[in-house]
Amino acid sequence: MLLVAFVLFILTILLLEFFENFHIQEAESDMLQTANKVSVLLSQQESQSLITETVERVKSPESRVAIIFEDESLWVSNSSNTSLTELQQAWLHQDEDMAAVLENNTDVRKQMDLPNSEIEVMLVGIPFEENGAIFVYQSLDVIEQTKAETTRIILLAAGIAIILTTFFAFFLSTRITSPLIKMREAAFDLTRGEFNTKVPILTHDEIGELALAFNRMGRQLKFHINALRQEKEQLSSIVNSMADGVITMNRNGDMIVTNGPADKFIDEWNFEHNLEPGETYRKLPSDLNDILQEVITSEKEVLHEMNIQGKDLVMLMTPLYDQSFVRGAVAVIRDMTEERRLDKFRKDFIANVSHELRTPISMLQGYSEAIVDDIAESKEDKNELAGIIYEESLRMNRLVNELLEIARMEAGHFELNINQVDIEPFVEKIHKKFSGLAGDNQITLSLSKELEVPEASFDPDRIEQVFTNLIDNAIRHTDKKGKVEIHVKNNVHEFHVDITDSGSGIPEEDIPFVFERFYKADKSRTRNKEKKGTGLGLAIAKNIMEAHNGTITVKSKLNEGTTFTFRLPKSEDI
Repeated sequence: MLLVAFVLFILTILLLEFFENFHIQEAESDMLQTANKVSVLLSQQESQSLITETVERVKSPESRVAIIFEDESLWVSNSSNTSLTELQQAWLHQDEDMAAVLENNTDVRKQMDLPNSEIEVMLVGIPFEENGAIFVYQSLDVIEQTKAETTRIILLAAGIAIILTTFFAFFLSTRITSPLIKMREAAFDLTRGEFNTKVPILTHDEIGELALAFNRMGRQLKFHINALRQEKEQLSSIVNSMADGVITMNRNGDMIVTNGPADKFIDEWNFEHNLEPGETYRKLPSDLNDILQEVITSEKEVLHEMNIQGKDLVMLMTPLYDQSFVRGAVAVIRDMTEERRLDKFRKDFIANVSHELRTPISMLQGYSEAIVDDIAESKEDKNELAGIIYEESLRMNRLVNELLEIARMEAGHFELNINQVDIEPFVEKIHKKFSGLAGDNQITLSLSKELEVPEASFDPDRIEQVFTNLIDNAIRHTDKKGKVEIHVKNNVHEFHVDITDSGSGIPEEDIPFVFERFYKADKSRTRNKEKKGTGLGLAIAKNIMEAHNGTITVKSKLNEGTTFTFRLPKSEDI
């Protein structure tokens, strides 16, 4: 609109200037034509009355015609403009241009103010023969009126043009800005994540193509954002399901992504170093930040071991790149406590097995050498040595069989033969089995029963093996005149057995380890120093109970006695 207004302003000025000059030129041309007509009339007629009458008819009503005849007489015509003063003879000598017409026979065209008047006129003068001249003049008010009328028409046209321009400008701008406003609103919707927003396509011009491209962009953004979201959720699920701790951090040590094990590690680290979680909770601890700076500087992965709350942890920190720039690092924290415990357990197991086998092998070797070298001369001595060799071979066989049995249990190759067992004859048989051994060792073996239900479901051979291991241990660790009590309860909920002895008991610090393989009581606390166990009986008993979904526990006080308790739940899943 400003551009159109500026153009119309310049055009109006130029048109006004043009029409002003045009009207002046037209007026001069008209008056000059009138003067020429009068000149022709003067040359053809001699009657002044006829000439003046004819001149009155041919001239413009608003103008005056002044004729100076050869005898220097002056005649001035009438005019409808009463304010237009008649030409005086004296003016001819006062004005050089008008005098030049008479004296030099030259034409004159000029604008001037009439003497003794404020009227501005336009005057045209031409010479006529000798000492004669014709002057035609008229007031410039006529030209000014014409100019004013022309100006009004031009300004009216300019006003109409401005109005039309304004209307079409608003119309076109509305057609242009309306879809652009909708696109802007749709863009705001996209920034808020509303990717289903569509811009209506109202036209098929460039704006319509822009709307079409905008809608296509929205669909592509939705597709890519959904793909990124799915990948993020997938990555988050993978990280959260990992048993190892994962921490992603930037160069400043800000933890960006952590999973559950990593959060637990950070909590334990803060507790270990007496740090309170606060605003800096998402900041990497200072010691770990030093490792991060080492990774950023060297651009290589760093392996670091640490011990937190009794756990052996290994952290592998690897740099993350943004093209060639290290933007941060990812740390994977693995708890190696169980692996190292198992490794130590394997080493101890091999050492224990070697130790357990070395003694009987040494005895077998020594006694067999004694027989081979005839050190034992008498038959009785040889039989005694052969008996010892036989007992040690049985001990080795028992040790190997028990090791194989534990290996089968832990490998899952252990099958139970579940039957409905009548409890009373079952426990009576076991009691009679050990009554003789207890009597030989001057130990009282008693049996008490609370049988609300007569039967229970279990593998009788395996449960008898548990009874045997526990009762045998109780007798071996009980002094003479001591007692071992077997208490059996069977109800609708469980099969419950307590085996209590009055023996030496178990030290408090050893109680958590009694069910581990090769655990043995202190020799000084074993009544029968000659009869040695393999240290696998309780481990086998525990595996049998776990296979029955049962439990086995121990309570003991030093020099007061020990109670082993095992329970079998009444479950159809056994």
